[in-house]
Amino acid sequence: MILIRILLCILAPTRLGAVTTNQEFFRIMSQRFLNRKTFTLGSIGAAALAAALAAPSVLAQQKVLNIYSARHYQTDQALYDAFAKANNVKINRVDTDDAGVLQRLKAEGSASPADVVLLVDASRLAKADADGLFAQIKSPVLEKAIPAQYRDSSTANGTTWYGFSTRARVIVYNKTKVKPADVDSYEKLASAANKGKVCTRSGSHPYNLSLFSTMVEHIGADKTQAVLQGMVGNMARAPKGGDTDQIKAVASGECGVALTNSYYLARMMRSSNPADRAVVEKVGVVFPNQSSWGTHMNIAGGAVAKHSKNKDLAQKFLEYLASPQAQRYFADGNNEWPVANGVQIDNAALKAMTGGKAFKSETIPVSVVGKNQVKVQQMLDRVGYK
Repeated sequence: MILIRILLCILAPTRLGAVTTNQEFFRIMSQRFLNRKTFTLGSIGAAALAAALAAPSVLAQQKVLNIYSARHYQTDQALYDAFAKANNVKINRVDTDDAGVLQRLKAEGSASPADVVLLVDASRLAKADADGLFAQIKSPVLEKAIPAQYRDSSTANGTTWYGFSTRARVIVYNKTKVKPADVDSYEKLASAANKGKVCTRSGSHPYNLSLFSTMVEHIGADKTQAVLQGMVGNMARAPKGGDTDQIKAVASGECGVALTNSYYLARMMRSSNPADRAVVEKVGVVFPNQSSWGTHMNIAGGAVAKHSKNKDLAQKFLEYLASPQAQRYFADGNNEWPVANGVQIDNAALKAMTGGKAFKSETIPVSVVGKNQVKVQQMLDRVGYK
């Protein structure tokens, strides 16, 4: 500050010893600049510096957070805006699918500008972690908020990734063609009662890989492969499309039963489109395996990028995602269930889907997905589940 004022005295020499405040200093310098008939380099420099002195907020550099995200949900914008405003942060986003995020991180290597990585499936989180794309962090905030089953196993050096929302892998069925009792477990999709009725997206899609990987933990590899073989034999048509396509195919009668993530159905339930409402009226929903190990729950989660240049800010953003405010964004915006302990939500579609009652969900750590997914992919190849 002293050096700036000395420089100004040199550029616009006048007695300024009586000036005691920056504001008064700026007022005098600005007036002298305006009174000059000739704009010299000195006067211009003095005015510019004095203006900067009077507006320190201009000099303060805004922090930047670079997020690579596979969360392709428009409603997430409110999440980013709230954090940016509260922390004076400019957020840059790269939006693509999970595979695209991982490919980009690998290609960029240590030169990657990514600070935060957001993915929408446990299998992809596990794959990215195995590929060394995440940094380990130590966060008492996250350890307290996120249940152990929804985060990576911790080590002495910290934890790599955390889940921030959950979605159930549910079964939808055609109300006129299928009895709920015939599809109340994942295993029953392989039963003779569902011959020619089953539809799914690709068996190798991460959502299905995650389900089948946890199934290995529940019933073992041999029984899981038998279920997959039975499902292939019961297919109404070859796997294709996404989860929304499966719901529509069940409603149209092309399929009798299908697998979908819960938020796809909830989205249609909340839609104002008459066509979506008509689809919802024709399908029922089952939360499978309530009498055994519970419904499979997948996660969307995040991590600090391995080569982040702003690890403290990146960790702060992850901690923000575990806050009640952000957790309610997940529930209200994308029809997901919050992960953080003690967060209450009020989503009409989710309540309607469950009949307003709690449902039994599996309790095994989602981190087992990474351990089993190669084995499961080999099973899928053996039984011809495309």
